[in-house]
Amino acid sequence: MSDTLFALPDEYVDLRESVRALAEAEIAPFAKEVDADARFPEEARKALTQAGMHAAHVPEEYEGQGADALAVVLIIEEVARVCASSALIPAVNKLGSLPVVLGGTEEQKQKWLAPLARGDVMFSYCLSETDAGSDAASMSTKAVADGDSWIINGSKKWITNAGVSDYYTVLAVTTPGARAKGISAFLIDQSDVGVSFGAPEHKLGIKGSPTREVYFDNVRVGSDRLLGELDQGFQLAMHTLDHTRITIAAQALGIAQGALDYATAYAKERSQFGKRIAEFQGIQFMLADMAMQLEAARQLTYAAAAKSTRNDSDLTFFSAASKCFAGDIAMQVTTDAVQVLGGYGFVSDFPVERFMRDAKITQIYEGTNQIQRIVMARQLLSDVK
Repeated sequence: MSDTLFALPDEYVDLRESVRALAEAEIAPFAKEVDADARFPEEARKALTQAGMHAAHVPEEYEGQGADALAVVLIIEEVARVCASSALIPAVNKLGSLPVVLGGTEEQKQKWLAPLARGDVMFSYCLSETDAGSDAASMSTKAVADGDSWIINGSKKWITNAGVSDYYTVLAVTTPGARAKGISAFLIDQSDVGVSFGAPEHKLGIKGSPTREVYFDNVRVGSDRLLGELDQGFQLAMHTLDHTRITIAAQALGIAQGALDYATAYAKERSQFGKRIAEFQGIQFMLADMAMQLEAARQLTYAAAAKSTRNDSDLTFFSAASKCFAGDIAMQVTTDAVQVLGGYGFVSDFPVERFMRDAKITQIYEGTNQIQRIVMARQLLSDVK
């Protein structure tokens, strides 16, 4: 058996080191300010774009890096280790544009992916609505055919990077009453007449990544904006999530690793009762459990990424499992990191409270962890009538 079976190949190790160096030098110094001021991390966008890491998944034939799923995971993980909001730049660029990669025509790929790869634009994904979150098929945004055009009306809720992104993949009802079998995907440009945005949400975490409602008021687009087959948009959306849930697992890994790193360093320096708190077995057991759980989540996430690249038949299970497990572990690890720091962990002078606030969303978006358990169970019980 090869001794590299469970070790990252050198090119991935090198990538991790490169991203970590970039993140620590050009993203970490602004992370506290980005969170406190709830402002978009332009420094991170610039640094990631210059390094070709803002949308590394775009295939080479469309001016991209052609990075596989594991490489994208490593980028997101290392950025999230210092700033979860900044990690949503590559994560959401992939989420928004992957439907084009998976279902777009050659003309659509050339037109919509190349500007993304160059860093000229950002991409977002519009699926959820006020009354259609976990039950996304109950959406009410509609697209009505009008000659060679489509007229789109409705709104989308909880859209990450809305207002900053230029391009949007939008899911809308094209055959009313058919639910999942009557939904299509469309490509929308922020500059299209009738597109507008709500006020930024005031959130618990990921404050540097704007979350806003997107409104469509008689937005007229040509037939060339239909993405994939008519009424097949929901299937495309779910297939996209099979691949992109892994990026949220990666974000969760990075957040948890950042918290563990800080808690470990703190425990080595903080003294109570005449000794460093790292010498107390109670603290040692906490740190050991945090590291053990994080490493288990990492192995599951990397395995899911490999399955994404190969498009394995069990990808749906593994993507849901990685997102669910890593999100739960991130919440647990960051909470424990706050506990290790005690009162200092509860104040914003130290980053672990930010890590804990940021971790919570990984249990919620791109499908709550309860929904992920339903997805996994359906895969396990797929032959049960």
